[in-house]
Amino acid sequence: MKKNKVVAFAAALAVAVSSASAIAPASANTTLKIAYQGPLTGPEAQTGTDGIRGVKLALKIYNASKPKIKVEVYEGDDQGDDALGKTVGAGIAADASVVGALTAYSGPTIAALPSYKAAGLVIVSPSATRVGLTDPTSTSYGSPVFHRIVSNDALQGPALARVATTGVKDPTVFMVSDQTSYSEGLFTAVKAALGTALEASDKAAKGTTDFSATISKVRASKANIVIYTGYYADGAKFLKQLRDKNYKGVFAAGDGVLNSEFPKLAGKRQSEGARLTAPIVPLEVASPSLTAQFKKEFGANPGVYTTEAFTATNMILEAIKKGKTTRADILAYIKTIKHKNVAGVTISFNEFGDLSGSGLMNSFVVRNGVIKLNGKA
Repeated sequence: MKKNKVVAFAAALAVAVSSASAIAPASANTTLKIAYQGPLTGPEAQTGTDGIRGVKLALKIYNASKPKIKVEVYEGDDQGDDALGKTVGAGIAADASVVGALTAYSGPTIAALPSYKAAGLVIVSPSATRVGLTDPTSTSYGSPVFHRIVSNDALQGPALARVATTGVKDPTVFMVSDQTSYSEGLFTAVKAALGTALEASDKAAKGTTDFSATISKVRASKANIVIYTGYYADGAKFLKQLRDKNYKGVFAAGDGVLNSEFPKLAGKRQSEGARLTAPIVPLEVASPSLTAQFKKEFGANPGVYTTEAFTATNMILEAIKKGKTTRADILAYIKTIKHKNVAGVTISFNEFGDLSGSGLMNSFVVRNGVIKLNGKA
C-alpha cells in the first residue's frame, strides 16, 4: 500500500477546497483515501503506530472483500505537534481523494480544523479528548466536521481525580501540565474535581528533559499524590526522575500517558503502581478473534486506541459501502450513523459531535512493567 506523505502547499489547498463540493461520485475502480493524522514519528510515535495499525487492519479486511471502490490510507504525520498539525491538516484537505479523516491528538486537531472545515472533510477522531472540540462556546469548536468516538475530558477529569485519590488517607495532590492543548484541558477538568485536595501545581513544557525544578516543588508541597496531564514520553521521564529522588506517593495520569512504551521508558521499578485513566476498551477485551488477526498481521500486540481507530475507520467505510463517496455525503451520513462496533456497542453522535449516551472511562494500573485494565474509573 503506497504511503502518502504530507506536502502542503497553499495553492493546492485552495484548489482542493474550491472543488471539494464538485467531486464526482466514485465509480468502479475508483480508489478513495481515509487519512490518519497523528504522531507517526518522534517521541510519541507508538501512539500513532497503534492507531494507524487499527486503520490498516480495517482497510485490509474491507479491501479483501473486493469492493468496487478501493480505499487506502493517507499517512499524515504531525509528530503530535500543534504547529505541524496545521500543515498536515492542510495537506490532507488538499488531496481530493481523501473523503474522511481520523485525528489523534487534540492540539494538532484544533490547529488543522480551519482546513478540514473549509474542505467539508469529516473527522471521526479515535482519541482527541479536549472538551472545547465539541463545545459550541469554545474557539476550538469543531462543528460541523468534528466527531469523536471516545468520552471527552469532562468525564475523564473527575475519573482521574477519583482514581488518583482512591485509598489514600488525607489525599493532597500536586498537579503538573505540559502546557499542550490536551494537557491544559485535562488539567482544568481534574483541578475542578479535586477541590480542596489540590495542594499545588506546576507547568513543565512539552519536551522538558530535566524535571528537577518541578520535583523540588513536589517535595516542598508534601503532596502524597502527583497527577500528570501530559503525554507518555515526558511523563515517563518525569516519573523516573521523581522515583529516583525517592518520591513514594501515588503517580497518576490520563490517557496521554497510557501507552505500552510508558513503563519501558520510566523503568519497571519506577512505573510500578502508576494509575492511569482512558476512555478506551483494549482490543484484547473487545474482540479476541480480531486481536489474533491483528497480531498475525503486524507481529505485535494491539495498543492504545487501536480499537477506536479500527472502529472510526469502519464508520467511514460503512458510509462508502452505502454509496456515499463524496465528502459532503459522507459527512452527512456520519452525523446520523448508528454503527455497531466489534464489542457489539452501537455508536452514534449528538449534535455537537460527541458520543450519544453517558460515555465510558476505564482505569488502568502498571504491574511488573505492563499496563493492566483495572475496571471502570
